[in-house]
Amino acid sequence: MMTNPLTSKRPDTLGIRNGRLAECPSTANSVCSQADDDAHYIAPLNPGDRSRTELMKRLQTALAGCEDAEIVTASEDYIHAECRSPLFGFVDDLEFLWSEEEAVCHVRSASRLGVTDLGKNRARVEKLRMLLEGWGFCE
Repeated sequence: MMTNPLTSKRPDTLGIRNGRLAECPSTANSVCSQADDDAHYIAPLNPGDRSRTELMKRLQTALAGCEDAEIVTASEDYIHAECRSPLFGFVDDLEFLWSEEEAVCHVRSASRLGVTDLGKNRARVEKLRMLLEGWGFCE
């Protein structure tokens, strides 16, 4: 797979800060379930009657099956994956954060470069949600 040198450096804003994922930039190339505005907001993943452990394991299984995704970090409460476009090697960061207080998994998907993603990040999250629904999650 080709790597684009413009997008290979990981942003230092990734990860958990004060129990939250990073805010979305003002550009139209990211979504986050913790966003305060409609343009960037996407619903968190709700495990239904399943446990955090089950949901996070299923997310890792789903990501392992995606040719364009590579898990960078995985713990019991947090997952970070890099998703590369096969043609140009552009990288999007996909993060999941379990919130014990809310009993949901927050999600953030953001392009590292550009001002628009033509809906790619939102579509990626919704595709994962559909897959999880097929496994009995996100009901």
